[in-house]
Amino acid sequence: MLVIGLTGGIGSGKSSAARIFAALGAAVIDTDEIAHRLTAKGTPTLTAIIEEFGTSYQLPDGNLDRASLRKRVFSDQAAKAKLEALLHPLIKQQVIAEMKGAQGPYLVLVIPLFFETGAYFDLVNRRLVVDCDENQQIARTMSRSKLSAEEVRSIMAHQTPRAERIKQADDILSNMGNHADLEKHAQELHQHYLTLALQQQS
Repeated sequence: MLVIGLTGGIGSGKSSAARIFAALGAAVIDTDEIAHRLTAKGTPTLTAIIEEFGTSYQLPDGNLDRASLRKRVFSDQAAKAKLEALLHPLIKQQVIAEMKGAQGPYLVLVIPLFFETGAYFDLVNRRLVVDCDENQQIARTMSRSKLSAEEVRSIMAHQTPRAERIKQADDILSNMGNHADLEKHAQELHQHYLTLALQQQS
């Protein structure tokens, strides 16, 4: 199966793009969704995180305090490395398991930290970057979260620079405009991927 690694900076529109590809019939696996499932209330992974980082990162209802943990790892490189060492192998293991049952003409694998971790290079055939300018990233992230512009910039500083993402991409999905523009660009890529998928099968 043709596997497309979909990535992009925070606020670039990865989730919107993934939903469009899913609506067009592509199989979609989202590593963020897997991470949320693995760290849900009562899971062994959540227990391991609390043991590593302390009970202050667990909410009164038993769920993970994701906002507090995010702030911690973006301000503490050692903590970030520990969390990634704990989570990333489990996420990749689950991705591989789900890929075996994926149904569709091609598979879109959504990996926000694709270039940062390098952990999925071996699983994808093409690298698709959802792209917009940095001011749009900040504005979109602030509109959907409680993060300040400064906090968004801090997260962006830990991500692969936009120019480097574009340089390493096989395909670019522009999200500079509105949702209709994104859909149009995604549909064009979808046709391209259908052709590539058929070529790969023959």
